[in-house]
Amino acid sequence: MMMPNPYVVPYQEIHAIVHENQELVELIEVPSCFGGGGWAIHHYSKRQNVIEARQCGNSFRYLVRVGRCEEEFRSPDKAAGIVEVDVVSDRVFITYGGLGGGGVGATLCRALAKGVVSHKLSPSGGEKYAEGVLELVGRRRVVIGVDNTDSKDRGATWALAHNIAKAVENSDVVYLSHAIVQLYPVSKKTQNCTATVVEFGCVRGKEDELVGRFCELVLEHTLSDETGVAVWVGFDCSHLIDFSRRARHGWVELEEALELRNNGVRFPIEGDGVIGAVASLPYYSRVMEAPKVD
Repeated sequence: MMMPNPYVVPYQEIHAIVHENQELVELIEVPSCFGGGGWAIHHYSKRQNVIEARQCGNSFRYLVRVGRCEEEFRSPDKAAGIVEVDVVSDRVFITYGGLGGGGVGATLCRALAKGVVSHKLSPSGGEKYAEGVLELVGRRRVVIGVDNTDSKDRGATWALAHNIAKAVENSDVVYLSHAIVQLYPVSKKTQNCTATVVEFGCVRGKEDELVGRFCELVLEHTLSDETGVAVWVGFDCSHLIDFSRRARHGWVELEEALELRNNGVRFPIEGDGVIGAVASLPYYSRVMEAPKVD
């Protein structure tokens, strides 16, 4: 059987979330070959410019400092990685490098991914060192927490949130992650007492349009009069973790949740479900941690 590119496995998607001060970028990669992604995170995580590297569902994430890393590559333990991250206006330029097969992954495989605006590549393969520069859209993170859309008889918030997230996705808005967050089993719960958080990478200026469309679909399909939606726009909402832990371990009043407006949280739909909706926010992309009560 003829294969047009037998040594190229294109990544599915690559996206970049830019910190407000433009000193950090979270790079989100979705490989087609999971083994290749696993090899990459092992090597890439050793680079001095990578603060954190982790798996999230079918994606791999790298929190990277903006700037150039002059650390040399060597085989077999540091054979590939991110050489430089540069933010210019609304674009992010990622320079990848690698030796041998790692160079193929650093160039051709990533250049063909959804989310790549343009690329510039050196020859790769064999024993060569290869380097590639990918141009990506610089995106803002939009995190939406949802709770109380189901009833005692039917529905499932996690499913509705996922389907709405898929429905609102377009070239300006990419759907990045979904997590089901366990809450304290209060008396008003349905069956499992969970909330759902979905994460998007949004072109700057399109955040309100995304939230508005998402909430329209929530209101159209919810089965509850106590639906709550909470929204965070920004690079990180870890400051909400204390509230989240309280809601995951005991009773929290509605007013306590709504007071978090003062901490940057938006409440486009304000039923009792906002308690769980807010509590879910800091667990975006923490797919394996969210179902566990810590």
